[in-house]
Amino acid sequence: TEELKEYFSQFGSVQRCQLPFDKDTGFHRRYCWIKFSTPQEVQNVFQKDSHILEGAKLTIKQQPHRRHSPRKNQSE
Repeated sequence: TEELKEYFSQFGSVQRCQLPFDKDTGFHRRYCWIKFSTPQEVQNVFQKDSHILEGAKLTIKQQPHRRHSPRKNQSE
């Protein structure tokens, strides 16, 4: 996680870095989420042609912005 955070900090302020692990194998699941402070910082990532970390080429995808809607209390 720290290596990812350090790598992506060159593009802007990393607010959060989540690297999920598989409970059974103990290995990471080969994807992570990086949250930046601004949309411009996200665009900075996509301006670079390729991303390589520790010899592995990273595939970068942008998650659509989600708005948190209030949860409705459901009672039966």
